[in-house]
Amino acid sequence: MPHPWMPQAIKADLGDHAPCDTGFPAKAIAHITADRSATATAPADLVPFARLKGFFTGSGQGRAPHILWDPFTGAFAQFFPATSRSKALFDAAGGTRTNRAGQVVIQIEALFFPHCRLGGKVFARLVDTPCEGWADLQAWAGSWGVPDVWPMGRPTSLTRNTAPAATWRSRGGWYAHAHVPENDHVDPGSWPAFVSARPRFEPFPGASFFQAGRRSPVIAALHGRLVAEDCDRYTAGAPADVWGAGDVRSYAAWQQKLGFEGDAADGVPGQVSWDRLEVPRA
Repeated sequence: MPHPWMPQAIKADLGDHAPCDTGFPAKAIAHITADRSATATAPADLVPFARLKGFFTGSGQGRAPHILWDPFTGAFAQFFPATSRSKALFDAAGGTRTNRAGQVVIQIEALFFPHCRLGGKVFARLVDTPCEGWADLQAWAGSWGVPDVWPMGRPTSLTRNTAPAATWRSRGGWYAHAHVPENDHVDPGSWPAFVSARPRFEPFPGASFFQAGRRSPVIAALHGRLVAEDCDRYTAGAPADVWGAGDVRSYAAWQQKLGFEGDAADGVPGQVSWDRLEVPRA
C-alpha cells in the first residue's frame, strides 16, 4: 500500500485535511517557489529551505503544497498527506476544484527561482540544478498511481499552456502549474526528465532521520533486513516501524558484522552500511 507521508520527507502536518475527488485520474502538479525576482545580470541568493518550510507552516499555510522539495540537497518537507488536497492552486468557486481533481493531486513546490545563486553559481533553470531527490519524488507519486507522462508536454519555458477541460478531467499524469485550468501562472519553466530505472532499495534518508520515536515504513523495512541478517537485538513486542533502542542495538550488530568498530558501530545508520544492507522499497 502506498504511504500517505513520503518516507524521505520531514513531516510538518498542517492538519485541515480534506478529500480529493476520486472520480478524476491521479495527478501531480509541478511548481517552483519563485520567491524572489532575479535576472541573468542581477542574480539573487537562493532562499534557505528552512525559511520556505517556515513560511508554509506559518503565514503561507493557505498556499501550502503537499511537498516542498530542495533540488540542491534532496531535502523534502511534507504538509498534507497524499490522500488530502493541498492549497497551492487557485480554485474558482463552482469550478473544477483544481486542488482536488484526482484520486490524488500531489503538488510539489521546488525550491527554485530563475537565476538563483548558490555557492557562487547561478542557475537559470530548474533542470540546471542537481535535481537531488527527483527519483524518490517520482517514485512516491508513482506509488499513488500518477503515471510518468505529461499530458500537456514536459515544461520547457515560462509560458502559459492551459489544459483543455477534457484533458484535465480524463488524463492523469504530471501537469505544470502553467497547465492547470483556472490558474494564470507560467511556472515551473522546466522540470527534470523521468527516471526510467527506479532503484529497488530505499535510498539513505540521512542519519538525522533516525530519531527516537520516529514511525515510518522505512524503519519497518530496515527491521526486517536486520532480522534477516541475523542482527536481531530487538525486545519482544516492540513496534517494528518505530525507531527505538532495539533498532540501535540491532544496527550496531550489523555495523560490527561489516567490520566497523568503536564510534563507527554506534547503531546510527550511515551511507556505507545502509547501502550494504539493501533495505527494500517500503
